[in-house]
Amino acid sequence: MMTINILFIIMIGLASGLAVGAGFVAFLSVLGVIPRLTQLTKTMKLIAWYEWAVVFGALLGTAGSLRDPELHLSPYVTIPLGLTGGIFVGMMAAALTEVLNVLPILAKRVRVDDKLETLLMAIVLGKVFGSLFHWIYFVGR
Repeated sequence: MMTINILFIIMIGLASGLAVGAGFVAFLSVLGVIPRLTQLTKTMKLIAWYEWAVVFGALLGTAGSLRDPELHLSPYVTIPLGLTGGIFVGMMAAALTEVLNVLPILAKRVRVDDKLETLLMAIVLGKVFGSLFHWIYFVGR
């Protein structure tokens, strides 16, 4: 009976990882992040390097989340790392929003076409205060 449970857990873990990986690849494909990045930086000949960087980044991120490493870094190092990580996540969210044209559709439905800038600032401030609340209240407890 114990072997069946272990095999079931392994099967669920592999299926979940496959689903998340497929979603990640689809997300990058829909946004066209890598081709757009090479287009902006005029480095089309290095596109294979960009793709491998994404693959190795995903592998390192997976290994880091599975092993839960403690790096013992100085706050002078972790603060810029946290800022760049937050900027990356924000930029990815903004890119997804741009691709899906969410904001213009939302503004038309809520009937605030003339206040799109206010709507955008409300979203940004909501994200900032929500993140601050999470980090101040929940992290470290």
